[in-house]
Amino acid sequence: MTTTFDTALRMLAAAAAFAAGTTHAAAADTTPSVVIVHGAFADGSDWSKVIPLLQAEGVKVTAVQNPLTSLADDVAATRRAIAAQPGKVVLVGHSWGGTVITEAGQHGKVASLVYVAAFAPDAGKSTAETGEGYPAAPGSKRFVADADGFLSLPEAAMREDFAQDVPAAQAAVMTATQGPIQAKAFADKVSHAAWTAKPSWFIVSSRDRMIDPGLLRAMAKKIKATTTELPASHVPQQSRPADVARVILAAVAATR
Repeated sequence: MTTTFDTALRMLAAAAAFAAGTTHAAAADTTPSVVIVHGAFADGSDWSKVIPLLQAEGVKVTAVQNPLTSLADDVAATRRAIAAQPGKVVLVGHSWGGTVITEAGQHGKVASLVYVAAFAPDAGKSTAETGEGYPAAPGSKRFVADADGFLSLPEAAMREDFAQDVPAAQAAVMTATQGPIQAKAFADKVSHAAWTAKPSWFIVSSRDRMIDPGLLRAMAKKIKATTTELPASHVPQQSRPADVARVILAAVAATR
């Protein structure tokens, strides 16, 4: 016959199990999500090698699909993705995406920023102005504009300047999936620079042919970022995904 004492023990055990489960769930909920903002001449699939590495570590990842029509439009798309996350966010930007996260990173959920071969403009500056005083990178001379002012990269430029350290077949896929960017977007000015108030990480690609590596180093130093330099093209997320994932996971670990 069940005693009152036995019943009390079972109730205590159940309460302890419930408390342990609640604590575990709360701990899981403190892991920040990662929101990734692709750059020009790309789309969210540009991050298809890094995303599984983050997911394998239990990190929730969202890749923004930028319209690439203006800074304001890309920031709006990014803010929608940030708002949809359950808690804190590590915001990652590649190339032009760095300009986007510099503005969108003001969102209250954003805890830290990761720049991957990316622009990090000052408040009041545009992407184009950020590169003043540095050599024009070889790939920036190969843009092709359509009748509506959208810029794209021909396959040869993708293969030789954008992603020269990936197989040619992969570069061909990147050419087919690229997102053309409205040329006027490069003149859009950032109103706020999130890196002034939030910790940042920065990956410098020493073999970048789309942004001068000297400019990348200067931006990383200016924003006081934790910096990793990789012997990679403009797309280390394609050629060195494990290295890029490690940097993002370091930002996630520091944000818990």
